[in-house]
Amino acid sequence: MNTDHFKADRKDEMNARTWPSVLVAGALLVLPGLVMAAPDKTESATQRAEQKINHAQLEAKADMAAAAAQVKDSWVTAKTKIALFGDDRVKGTQVNVETNKGVVRLRGMVDSDKAKKAAEEIATGTEHVKSVKNELQVVAPRDREAVEENDEHITKHVKQHLEKDARLRKADIDVTTTAGVVSLTGEVPDIMTSAQASWTAWNVPSVKSVKNDLALKEKK
Repeated sequence: MNTDHFKADRKDEMNARTWPSVLVAGALLVLPGLVMAAPDKTESATQRAEQKINHAQLEAKADMAAAAAQVKDSWVTAKTKIALFGDDRVKGTQVNVETNKGVVRLRGMVDSDKAKKAAEEIATGTEHVKSVKNELQVVAPRDREAVEENDEHITKHVKQHLEKDARLRKADIDVTTTAGVVSLTGEVPDIMTSAQASWTAWNVPSVKSVKNDLALKEKK
């Protein structure tokens, strides 16, 4: 009998029996990893979904809070105007009222220092008012027409100067003038743009002072 042939047959037989066992054993070692990996992926997807939901809820709450604040500001503005119209010391038509987050700003012209102080007192006493910025200018009635005409001239020229600057032209800047005092409102991208706007307005002839109420845009 050929011994080498017999050994080769035995070796092939053993390999045929051993390899399936090795494959099964390998599969048993790999399967737990696959089983463990599946919950991890599921858990990760669940966490991402929960994060998206939480983010959406936070955004919704922020929008609701902003809307509520706007309603309250509108209410404060209306109540302040009503109070000004009802007080003999101040003529309500001379005063412009704006409210932002409970802070009331008074602009316009009044006949005397007494009227200016009264307007601030009335606004301060209005419910939900946190503070008052009194930017009213005292102008005698006899000078009112000339002052208003000059204010229109100043506002026009300030806007023209802002338009000449590429950076300021792109910004959202509103200009109003009261008795030579220029007020800048709106939003700008950075503090340097805000400073440049003040400097530009200040260099316009007949401008007495510049009130910079520009807000910085929130970076998303």
